[in-house]
Amino acid sequence: MRIGFLGLGKMGTPMALHLIAAGHELSVWNRTEGRTKPLLLEGAIAAATPAEAELGADAVVTMLFDDAANEEVLFGSNGLMDALSPGSLHICCSTISVALSERLTAEHAKRGIDFVAAPVFGRPSVAEQGKLWIVAAGKESAIERARPVLEPLSRGISVVGTEPWQAHAVKLGGNFMICAMIHTMSEAFVYAEAQGIPPATFLETVNSALFQSPFYALYGGVMLQPPEQPGATVALGAKDVGLLRAAAAAKHTRSSLADTLAEVFAEAQRAGMSNEDWAIGQYRMAQERGRLNTKI
Repeated sequence: MRIGFLGLGKMGTPMALHLIAAGHELSVWNRTEGRTKPLLLEGAIAAATPAEAELGADAVVTMLFDDAANEEVLFGSNGLMDALSPGSLHICCSTISVALSERLTAEHAKRGIDFVAAPVFGRPSVAEQGKLWIVAAGKESAIERARPVLEPLSRGISVVGTEPWQAHAVKLGGNFMICAMIHTMSEAFVYAEAQGIPPATFLETVNSALFQSPFYALYGGVMLQPPEQPGATVALGAKDVGLLRAAAAAKHTRSSLADTLAEVFAEAQRAGMSNEDWAIGQYRMAQERGRLNTKI
């Protein structure tokens, strides 16, 4: 397939490389031109604008940072939406608000464009392995069109509904649960340290006994042995919790835990941790609240 790929950050670049490895032809665009270089070396073609990336494409994938970036790239000057023709396929892998996803769902339907929301679960290291888990929603026929694009990126695809915005709702809910897991694990580590129990021993014991979850092992490992490069940052965690709270409020619901996590992320940002890995940031804040002198 000929694919236009917009957004070559820490997640988008390895995703695009896997599409090339799977035999697809890529036209790539990124706001920072230097990020296209690894793709060009593998045979991708550079597009000058988002609209140009769509020319002749069987599908266009967007993997952009937030609502503002999506608004600019999709609806701005030389934007993607005006370039897409009826019958085109747009796959949105970004994590965005439910409200924006609802707008995109309506806009694509009005223009006769197939729209599949396909946000992903996984850190950049997981994207590099081609083992993301993809949450997809859209018309059944559009999902089937999107599968050859999504399968090389993933170890599995969950189809959660026929309305694209439902996939973004699930993604925000999942990220909220990850944040909650990290928060409880951070405070449990502080508790274990105070009892003279190494956090790594505590994690292995409790995870083996109760959860058997690779996510507990993964994020616990990140907290105890910080990687050189962060995955999701504190700023991203704050963004996603805020988007979940907004989506809940729109349906006249709320989460007291989400409110607490918003305060934790705000505290971390005030402490200058915005660009730090969200797991490490939450652990540091738990240590501070626990008045420990331990440092990671």
